[in-house]
Amino acid sequence: MNPMQIAVALWTLVGKEVRRFTRIWPQTLLPPSITMTMYFIIFGNLIGSRIGEMDGYSYMDFIVPGLIMMAVITNSYSNVASSFFSNKFQRSIEEMMVSPMPNWVILAGFILGGMARGLGVGIIVTGVSLFFTRIEVAHPLLTIGVVVLTAALFATGGFINALLGKKFDDISIVPTFILTPLTYLGGVFYSISLLPDFWQGVSMLNPILYMVNVFRYGFLGVSDIPVGWALAAIFAFIAVLFAIALWMLERGKGIRS
Repeated sequence: MNPMQIAVALWTLVGKEVRRFTRIWPQTLLPPSITMTMYFIIFGNLIGSRIGEMDGYSYMDFIVPGLIMMAVITNSYSNVASSFFSNKFQRSIEEMMVSPMPNWVILAGFILGGMARGLGVGIIVTGVSLFFTRIEVAHPLLTIGVVVLTAALFATGGFINALLGKKFDDISIVPTFILTPLTYLGGVFYSISLLPDFWQGVSMLNPILYMVNVFRYGFLGVSDIPVGWALAAIFAFIAVLFAIALWMLERGKGIRS
């Protein structure tokens, strides 16, 4: 395929993914908006007013970046996991695999579709947060860059999950038992400086901690960990997961019976 044909194939695949999740918006865009609104009300307004300040900011301001990032992570991941597994289950993925379309285009198309949903939900949650607090972004370019990279990372993770899954239950295990606990323990609701030294060390093994903190640094200018290290970790995770996903797709892992 020449570059123009590849661009058309990629655009078509991304458009299909975007139409899929926007067509069923009551299932894909509305629930996270309602969930995050409840977080803002309960943790930000009701409990946050009793907690006071965290790292020099009101508790509401402190948790806003973490909640936006949590919405982006879960939606980027779940969109690709459910969409690709559905294609695999219905065997329509086989039609893509035998087409002249390169495998990296298939992978990139699903990842970009997942990123579109994750970032779309992130924008909605940001809009909701404006009803509760006034957001000032300290480093806009860093903030945008980190949220885009994080969406790409977890969309790639969702793709690997869909490749490995053999039934629909398999694509909900990772979000339920791994992704959600890591997100809650990733500094969304607290600063790790509150933890004892041992648990601070354990928290440093959580990759989501790096993303939440560098995103919070973009908003507020405060972070529990060096921003340079966080960015390096995100780039490394993306490179490794993309290579693994492409390798699995090239060999038909989880597709060929």
